[in-house]
Amino acid sequence: QVQLVESGGGLVQAGGSLRLSCAASGSTVSIDVINWYRETPGKQREFVAAVSRGGSTNYGDSVKGRFTISRDNAKNTVYLQMNNLKAEDTAVYYCNTKSWSVNYWGQGTQVTVSS
Repeated sequence: QVQLVESGGGLVQAGGSLRLSCAASGSTVSIDVINWYRETPGKQREFVAAVSRGGSTNYGDSVKGRFTISRDNAKNTVYLQMNNLKAEDTAVYYCNTKSWSVNYWGQGTQVTVSS
């Protein structure tokens, strides 16, 4: 079992920054890749970024150059630094991982960007 808890969401003006955190607990030794996804009403959940245990990263096209994902394995925490935020970044952001072929999701954190 893995538990994921997101934090750091909030309201920010366009052009501003936020840093999201995702804290993992439970069977964390089995975790390799941790992902961030986001979801807005009426739209499919969108891939944002991913980081492996070894530090390899991958980003969705819409956030490349603005968002940075990082990981502290000692703290079992993944961070998503979001810069130059745009109104279209408004969404609920979810942390996701897979452990022993089971998908786990956090409860989500709301990010609202005002234009």
